[in-house]
Amino acid sequence: MASSPFFFFPLLLSLLFFLFFTDGLSQEPTNLSEVDLLLRKIKPSLEGDSENILLATWNTSRPLCSWRGLKWGFADGSSLHCEEGSSPLKGNLTLAKDARLRLLSLQLPAAGLTGTIPKEIGELSSLQSLYLGVNSLVGSIPLELGNSPSLFDVDLRENSLNGSLPPSIWNLCDRLVSLRLNGNRLSGIIPDTALPNSTCSSLQVLDLGNNGFEGEFPEFVTGFEGLKELNLANNDLSGPIPLQLSELNLEKLNLSYNNFSGQLPASAGRFTSEAFQGNSAELCGPPLGKCKGSSGLSAGAIAGIVISLMAGAVVLASVSIGFVQIKRRKARRKGSNEEAVDQEEEEDGNEGEGKLLVFQGGEHLTLEDVLNATGQVIEKTCYGTVYKAKLVDGGSIALRLLREGSCKDRASCLPVIKQLGRVRHENIVSLRAFYQGQRGEKLLIYDYLPNKTLHDLLHETRAGRPMLNWARRHKIALGISRGLAHLHTIHEMPITHGNIRSSNVLVDEFFVARLTEFGLDKMLVPAVADEVVAAAKTDGYKAPELNKMKKCNSRTDVYAFGILLLEILLGKKPGKDARTGEIVDLPALVKAAVLEETTMEVFDVEVLKGIRSPMEDGLVQALKVAMGCCAPVASVRPDMLEVVKQLEENRPRNRSALYSPTDRSEIGTPF
Repeated sequence: MASSPFFFFPLLLSLLFFLFFTDGLSQEPTNLSEVDLLLRKIKPSLEGDSENILLATWNTSRPLCSWRGLKWGFADGSSLHCEEGSSPLKGNLTLAKDARLRLLSLQLPAAGLTGTIPKEIGELSSLQSLYLGVNSLVGSIPLELGNSPSLFDVDLRENSLNGSLPPSIWNLCDRLVSLRLNGNRLSGIIPDTALPNSTCSSLQVLDLGNNGFEGEFPEFVTGFEGLKELNLANNDLSGPIPLQLSELNLEKLNLSYNNFSGQLPASAGRFTSEAFQGNSAELCGPPLGKCKGSSGLSAGAIAGIVISLMAGAVVLASVSIGFVQIKRRKARRKGSNEEAVDQEEEEDGNEGEGKLLVFQGGEHLTLEDVLNATGQVIEKTCYGTVYKAKLVDGGSIALRLLREGSCKDRASCLPVIKQLGRVRHENIVSLRAFYQGQRGEKLLIYDYLPNKTLHDLLHETRAGRPMLNWARRHKIALGISRGLAHLHTIHEMPITHGNIRSSNVLVDEFFVARLTEFGLDKMLVPAVADEVVAAAKTDGYKAPELNKMKKCNSRTDVYAFGILLLEILLGKKPGKDARTGEIVDLPALVKAAVLEETTMEVFDVEVLKGIRSPMEDGLVQALKVAMGCCAPVASVRPDMLEVVKQLEENRPRNRSALYSPTDRSEIGTPF
C-alpha cells in the first residue's frame, strides 16, 4: 500500500526541530555577561601560551575587587567601590553573576602579557580605558576594537603588534582622547577617517611613532582641532608636511627620522630642530635651515635675466680668472696651501674673536654666547676637559675643550668636525657648534644633558641609585647598539667611535642611552692616539689587534661594545682594579663560569630580579652576543647591525617599571 506524503510530515518536522535544538546546545551563549566574556575570551587571549601571575587573579573564587587591573561599575553609571574595609570587597563573590555589572577600565601595563589583543574587547559596552602598553603582545589590532561604544583612552605602546592600523579605529573619533601606539611593528599607510572632515574634537594625544608606517603625511590629522601632542617619528613617511598643521595648537610635536621634504609650516618655528631631524635634506625652514625659495618671477622675466647673464658671461669669466690668479700668486708668496681655509674664514667673519661654525640645532648660538658663558669643570678625559657652561639667557651648554695638540691643523680638522656635526640619532649626543679661537683653542659645543653616565649607574653605591633590572639594562644596551650601528653605516662616510666605554654613555631618567666622544680619534695626532689606545687597554676595552694596528675601526668598536655589554650583564668593571691592581678580564670570567657550569652565578644580582626564565627573557642570548663581539679574531665578530637585530629579537618578556623612574633600589632617594 502506498504511503501518504502526510504520514512523513510530522516526522520530518520533529527531525528538523531536533537538529535545530541540538545545534543550539553546541553553541556558546551569544549574550555572555561581561565577567564571562572576560574569563572565557579575553583572559586566554591576553595570556597566550603561559600562565600570567596577574591574570591568575581573574578567578570567580576570589572577590571581584581583587581582580588585578580592572575597574568595575554598573549599568546605571554608578561605580563598584573597592576600598579596603568596604562591604563589596568582602562579600562581592555573587557580583560576578549580576547582569548590571560593567567593566569600565582594563589596565595592565608592563604585566608580562604575551598573547594577542582579543576582538571581544569591542563587546565591552562600558569600557572607557584600555592600557596594555609595555608588554609583549603580538598579532594585529582587531577591527572590532573600533566598535567599542564607550572607549576613549587607548594605550598599546611598546608591544610587538604588527599589520596595518585598522580604519575602524577612527569609529572612536567622536570621544577618543588619547591613542598611543608607539614602539610596535605596525606598517602600511595610516588610514583616513571614515567620515570626511572629521575633527575628532576630543583627541588630544596621537602617538604613532617608532613603527613602520609609510606613505605621505596623514593630512586628515590637521583637522583634529583639539590635538595637543602629535608623534609620527621613526616611520617611513615621506613627502611634504601640510602647511595646515600650523592651524593646530600643538604643545608637543615629533616628526623626526622620516623622509619628509619641502618647506616646514609656519608654526614649526615654535619647536626645536630635534622635532624634524633625520628627514630629507630638502626639508627646510625654521627651526632648520632657510629654504632656497623661488624668485617668484614670471617666465619672461627669468628669460630676460638669463639672456643678460649670458651676455655678461665673458666679462664675468675674465674677472673670475684674474681674481683666482691673483689669489694663487698671493698664496705662493706666503708659502701656504691653505687657500680653502682662508676662504672659509672670510665667510665666517669675526676674525678678531675666533671662528664659530654652527650646525643643525645650534642656530640660536652666537659667538658672543660662547665667549661670555661661565663654566665649571664636569670631567677630564684623554681628549680634553668638559665644562658645563651657563649662557647669559639662563640656558646651559656642554663645552669640550680639546687638549693642546689633540687636533691637527685647521685644514685637516674642519672636514672631520663638519662630518661629526651632521650626525643625528636619538642615541647619540649631537654636536651643535665648533669654535676655534685666535690662539688655536678648539671647543666642541653640545647640548648640556644633566644625565648620569652608565658607569655611575652600574658602579656607584650611593643612596638614590635607580634599580637596574634586566628590562632597563636591555633598553640601555639596545640604545647603545643602535647608536653605534648608525655611526658605522652612515652613507657618505662611516664613523668609528674609537672610545667605547661606560663613562662615555649618558643615560636619562627613562633609561635612554646616548653615546658621547664619538669620532674624535680622527683628529688625534699620533702621540695622543697612542695614549687613548693605552687607556683602552688599562680599562679593559681594547681589542687584541690594536697592539699592532694602533688605529681603531668598526671591528675594534664591536669588541669594545662586547666588553661594555658584559659590564652591563655582570655589573663588574673591566680592566685594572684600582684597589688590588689585578686585571679583571670579563670574557675570561664568563668562559670559566661556562666550563664550571655556573653561568647563572656570573650575572649581577639585580639583573636576575624578576626573571622567570633567563632563556625566554633573552638574558642568555645577550651573554652570547657579548661573547661573540669579544671574539679574539676580528673577522669572526658580528657587525653592529647584526647585534641590534639579536638584541631586538630577544627582548625581556616582562618589561615592568621600564618607564617608571620612581622604581628604585632600597637605598633610594630621587635620581
